[in-house]
Amino acid sequence: MRIVLGCDHGGYPAKESVISFLENNNIKVTDCGTDGLSSVDYPDFAKKVCKEILSGRADLGILICGTGIGMSIAANKYKGIRAAVVYDEFTAKACKEHNNANILCLGSRVLDNDKIIKLIGIWLNSVYEGGRHDKRLEKITEIENREL
Repeated sequence: MRIVLGCDHGGYPAKESVISFLENNNIKVTDCGTDGLSSVDYPDFAKKVCKEILSGRADLGILICGTGIGMSIAANKYKGIRAAVVYDEFTAKACKEHNNANILCLGSRVLDNDKIIKLIGIWLNSVYEGGRHDKRLEKITEIENREL
């Protein structure tokens, strides 16, 4: 499995522990930055992560900012991306099982590092259920493909 990781300055404090967790679980990680606490714009890092997934160079992505909200808004602008903000065990599991989320968005200002790692583990170990959820994802694809 290949995971691409991106964060802004708000998510930077959690990044190194996330990378260590993934690598310790034999997951190949591509780090798209940022590399410090200096203020940066989260859409730039969401774009980098989405490009890696949509190109096929990564299977899944993780985006971390202060709340996870900004990253999810930016990432969900890309056709084929299903980015979900999670904040507890249920949302981490459900976003994969029901929505087949290919990007997990987390907030390092609202979750501590241990919780972030726990939620990533739950997401990675969950499996898309398909079935009744397929038609819902098809409707999302229809929305992505239509012109207003």
